[in-house]
Amino acid sequence: MKCPFCGYEDTKVLDSRSAEDNSSIKRRRSCEKCSAKFTTYERVELLPLMVIKRDLSREPFDRNKILRGIRVSCNKRPIPTEDIENVVKEIENSLYNTGNREVLSSAIGQMVMEKLLDIDEVAYVRFVSVYRSFEDVDSFVGELEMLKERSGK
Repeated sequence: MKCPFCGYEDTKVLDSRSAEDNSSIKRRRSCEKCSAKFTTYERVELLPLMVIKRDLSREPFDRNKILRGIRVSCNKRPIPTEDIENVVKEIENSLYNTGNREVLSSAIGQMVMEKLLDIDEVAYVRFVSVYRSFEDVDSFVGELEMLKERSGK
């Protein structure tokens, strides 16, 4: 395993344990050169999942894209990193558990929106504003009104 800090290729495993969902192994490592400590996760590689995009092109599923999108939406919000990781893990597990080898990008976006709505309304609005590419202010205001009605404010 290559050190993410200095790039040295020899690292030592300090601790290995099953991650909380038992679908991966969490390893605590130390770089032999710079002594930096970092964590890696080892997951079982499942059948490749393909994402069908809006233009009908296909690309391999990449959980990091979901993670980045959620992190951007949650920027400067009081949401623990662990909660964000759990959301990504839940979405990923849900996608693989369907047994389908292809999934629509819109279905993934819908799952992210539902999870964010439960976690933080501001993060939800941020994600929706980019994801839905509102054409005008009225459609954006409509989304905000729906959110207000849902929360009873």
